[in-house]
Amino acid sequence: MVQRLPVPADQGILPDILRAEVERAADYARASRSAATQRAYASDWRIFQGWCESRGLQSLPATPAIVATFLASEADSGVKTPTITRRLAAIGYHHRQAGFDPPQQQPGAGALKEVVAGIRKAIGTRKDRKKPADADALRDMLRTIEGDDLRASRDRAVLAIGMAAALRRSELVALAVNDVELTPDGLRLLIGHSKTDQTGEGAVIAIPEGRRIRPKGLLLSWMSAAGHDDGPLFRRLTRSGELTGDPMSDRAVARLVQRCAGDAGLDPSKFAGHSLRSGFLTEAARQGASIFKMRDVSRHKSVQVLSEYVRDSELFRDHAGDRFL
Repeated sequence: MVQRLPVPADQGILPDILRAEVERAADYARASRSAATQRAYASDWRIFQGWCESRGLQSLPATPAIVATFLASEADSGVKTPTITRRLAAIGYHHRQAGFDPPQQQPGAGALKEVVAGIRKAIGTRKDRKKPADADALRDMLRTIEGDDLRASRDRAVLAIGMAAALRRSELVALAVNDVELTPDGLRLLIGHSKTDQTGEGAVIAIPEGRRIRPKGLLLSWMSAAGHDDGPLFRRLTRSGELTGDPMSDRAVARLVQRCAGDAGLDPSKFAGHSLRSGFLTEAARQGASIFKMRDVSRHKSVQVLSEYVRDSELFRDHAGDRFL
């Protein structure tokens, strides 16, 4: 669905300058959600529209009862709770964009909330976690990339920097050449907009030179091979391996991670783009890094998620039953 801001009924024909301003406002509205979120919401909305059309129901505006029935149908079809929650958020988002009250805020929304609560209780809320690309896994994945052509150089750098800076896919592909600062000890990366920094305040992440993965060396090899001094850091390549001016897509990063995991003898279905970020945190916790040092890199707003990584790494360390089991 194309996102449009509501236009007053008495202004069916807008002057060109006002129309341009309305479209610009719509651009800012779209910018309030990351590209990945926009794609997910668009997919969720299409699924909801298709479900409604097949049953002769109205999708916009939709009543809380219709949405509740849809979500129950999704749950019965085996859709996971996090996805169902996102479907509901997408439906509300598209209603707001069209100038309607979201079903969650309409009269009768109490029944919808009860259905959602029942789904969470019945099928749980635990997410299917992908495996982390920790130091050993990343080493094996890097070894599968052979040669020194542009694609090999880029792919090695993408994996290394993505893991070393605990980056989300969207952050990784958004990096520009000017975001990289070389230092005697390694690299400094400027991260602009991110999932937890929608206002664009930015953050600087330090990446050490490294002795095992050597992210700085792999990045410099890519930059030297590409020969670009501005624009996107990690560029899309043509099928024949020629450099373009476009950035890689975040989906290309996910495919790269899965391909290299499979080539390394790992189950590719267990890995995703987020495996690079979780791989850094998993390895950092395993090596005894403090939560606060981990947060310097990951930029989590809360330490709760980080504490889970630390707890997982210490499950068997000084176990209470060591002396009697």
